[in-house]
Amino acid sequence: MKTSLFASPFSKSTRLTSLRTALRPRICPKCEQPSPFQRRYAHTPADDPYFQSIVDNPAVPVRSGQKHGPGLIVLILIPAIAFGLGTWQVFRLRWKTDLIARFEDRILKPPLPLPPRIDPAAIKDFDYRRVVTTGLLRHDQEMLIGPRVHDGNDGYLVVTPLQREGIASTILVNRGWIPKKFKRQVDRQAGLPIGEVTVEGLLREPWKKNMFTPDNKPELGEFYFPDVEQMAKFTGSDPVWIEETMVPDLLKAYDREAVGIPIGRPAEVNLRNNHTQYIFTWYALSAATAIMFWMVVKKPPSDSIRRVRQNKEW
Repeated sequence: MKTSLFASPFSKSTRLTSLRTALRPRICPKCEQPSPFQRRYAHTPADDPYFQSIVDNPAVPVRSGQKHGPGLIVLILIPAIAFGLGTWQVFRLRWKTDLIARFEDRILKPPLPLPPRIDPAAIKDFDYRRVVTTGLLRHDQEMLIGPRVHDGNDGYLVVTPLQREGIASTILVNRGWIPKKFKRQVDRQAGLPIGEVTVEGLLREPWKKNMFTPDNKPELGEFYFPDVEQMAKFTGSDPVWIEETMVPDLLKAYDREAVGIPIGRPAEVNLRNNHTQYIFTWYALSAATAIMFWMVVKKPPSDSIRRVRQNKEW
């Protein structure tokens, strides 16, 4: 019988027995049954060239959750700031209510004849005071402020200097609103009275211009905001502003609008008072965020104290 140079020293039956022994799963010493891992893999982990033990790749202990984070600071500040703003609006409401009541008391008084000379610094003490004066309207120095909307229609406010007879004094009179189509004086001759006229209106303190309103261009006849100081200097008048008033009458207003006669404002206080809404908004926000803060502090995450081992690669 010939023997090959590469023949194994063991017989064929011996080699098969050794292979079955190597592939046989190991028995768990406690339950005397193969473990799931052993049933799945026939070889030991050490035979796998890609195997890494826990010694080669140690686990890192980490905390699974934190009790509180930096967001808790923000959650503390929001209710405190909102409560402060709500309290500030309470004082603002009290101030605005007293201001409106003071103006309404002035309107109820009979018209005061406008004195020959007026100190501009004292006008704030007579704001919304009804006054009456006479003089000539300088239509040649008329100024239109706009655009302004009245009952949904575009138009302008007509501001005309009033030169008072026998007094070296000229004041500015806001005569009211006209439609846009009557911008030119030639189209509204009925709204240009000639001769001495009597004007009754409210003495008003100059307004403050906001950042969104464009600047006036007097040299081009473009006025977007009633800048009393600028308009008085442009026309050579005193910085005194009167808003002509009229009794609210819908039919009379329609007649005036049809021919271009300025529609004066009613003798009433038109200051907005929305501070009650602001108070409710800020206090509601403060209460809601305070409840959220209490819930976060009272009930921390359930796994905040549990520690796990997190592997780098698994």
